[in-house]
Amino acid sequence: MTTAPAPHFPVVVVGGGQAGLAMSRELSVRGIAHVVFEKHRVGHAWRTQRWDSFCLVTPNWQCLLPGFAYAGADPHGFMPRDEIVAYVESYARHIEAPVREGVAVTRIAPAPGGFALETSEGAVTADAVVLAVGGYHRPNIPRSAERLPTGILQVHSSAYRNAESLPEGAVVVVGSGQSGCQIAEDLHLAGRAVHLVTGSAPRCPRVYRGRDAVDWLADLGQYELPVERHPLGAGVRRKANHYLTGRGGGRDIDLRRFAAEGMRLYGRLDGVDPGGAMRFRADLAANLDGADAVYNGICELIDRHIAEAGIDAPPGGRYAPVWQPAADQPQDLDVAASGVSAVVWATGFISDWSFVDLPLFDGSGYPRHQRGVTAVPGVYVLGLPWLHTWGSGRFVGVGRDADYLGDAVAAHLAAQLGTDEPVRRSA
Repeated sequence: MTTAPAPHFPVVVVGGGQAGLAMSRELSVRGIAHVVFEKHRVGHAWRTQRWDSFCLVTPNWQCLLPGFAYAGADPHGFMPRDEIVAYVESYARHIEAPVREGVAVTRIAPAPGGFALETSEGAVTADAVVLAVGGYHRPNIPRSAERLPTGILQVHSSAYRNAESLPEGAVVVVGSGQSGCQIAEDLHLAGRAVHLVTGSAPRCPRVYRGRDAVDWLADLGQYELPVERHPLGAGVRRKANHYLTGRGGGRDIDLRRFAAEGMRLYGRLDGVDPGGAMRFRADLAANLDGADAVYNGICELIDRHIAEAGIDAPPGGRYAPVWQPAADQPQDLDVAASGVSAVVWATGFISDWSFVDLPLFDGSGYPRHQRGVTAVPGVYVLGLPWLHTWGSGRFVGVGRDADYLGDAVAAHLAAQLGTDEPVRRSA
């Protein structure tokens, strides 16, 4: 009995989010046959891992997927969650992406002349593979969470929906990156007692000198800044994003103002005692000061640009703290005695590349690459933060990266066939 060969594709794109779809579009315009395997549905993360009041923190005009720029009536507004999902789904239809939803890729390994992939629908082979799955794969919750009392509800930020979904009582939010700060604000506005555990995330002004700060930063070329030119180099990939919000038309997030209004702030979580008390580092003041320093540094950058370009703009200024931690700032919190009913872990994600059985990772498990091109010929990564620039992990920059990789994939396939013509084979 002869076994039928596995279906073959010139290119397999793993992941049907905005990165995978942008890659699909760039392959299509080059005449390269391919398939996109999406484990869930197009727009899955936007649909299922964002809370009800979630909005983009970047203006709608930055939604620049290749060949599908934002064309709505509010370019300087901020799309809410459901509109983001609709935008991504509309893009998939617009480019007629060959997406196979509900197909999980469980292993990628070398094969003669290319790669063998195991999927939930069977085996396939490919000449090239693009990993467009981002880097946020599994919720990161510290093991110390196991010491909290069993009666306290614990949810990761990706599972938080609204204040009403949590039991009555105070809520601890661990983490002051974008998600943590916005969820803390959501709970605060709903009238809940909130304890926010801070970290070193920086913050950014929403509007400064008459324009959204994103507009100014775009004029300054910040979203095109390559990782090699950043002062931290590749280390910036491990840094938290600036916190601000697009909610209510967009505004700053000022943790000091929240504190003045009754929110309790703490330093970084240092652990949980066996009895369930959370312990914090004595770094709250440093965390707040560091975030404000970045905020004011962005204002200074914009000021210099305005002065050098001779732009007529309203006067600027600097943020002055509206609240300071007390000298005897608490360094622990007995959650049971404080009426805490829930903890939201806004502590990020862990990357899980275990399905990729190829030698392309560094000692920390991060894929080694140069602008998305890995050391394994025919394997590419796309959609990672700071893949090439600050805009790489965003709607504004993923298309530029996909265009670059489209040329790289075309060159790889042409070299395999010994031709300069793009590949037009289909499965």
